[in-house]
Amino acid sequence: MSEQDKKLQLSLLFIRLTIFLVMFMWTIDKFINPGHASKVYASFYYIAGLEVNIMYVIGAIEMFILLLFVAGYKKQYTYGAVLALHAVSTLASFKQYLAPFDGPNLLFFAAWPMLAACFALFNLRDQDKMWSLN
Repeated sequence: MSEQDKKLQLSLLFIRLTIFLVMFMWTIDKFINPGHASKVYASFYYIAGLEVNIMYVIGAIEMFILLLFVAGYKKQYTYGAVLALHAVSTLASFKQYLAPFDGPNLLFFAAWPMLAACFALFNLRDQDKMWSLN
């Protein structure tokens, strides 16, 4: 394996671990503070009235996908699912991008480089071999 391949694999591993960290925290929120997660769904996805049990189910499905993702298993599907989940989240925040200096809206712009990282990881999934089950 060339030095360049080692650097690429280490970079892809770091991207995978840090994407996992962010999405893991968002998923844990569904278990620790399901009321907050329900408000997020109502505000950004226009899905109101999600009960605690529904948030737990959504959280469990996300956690399952994330654990497979961080393990590097079935990359086409798990990396694709993470890319899709984050893309929906990023695009659902469209209002915040139109008023970047209102309240905490400037923080929403951090979603774009993470979306690029999700895309890069999906696009280079065949080269992501370090600590990977595939």
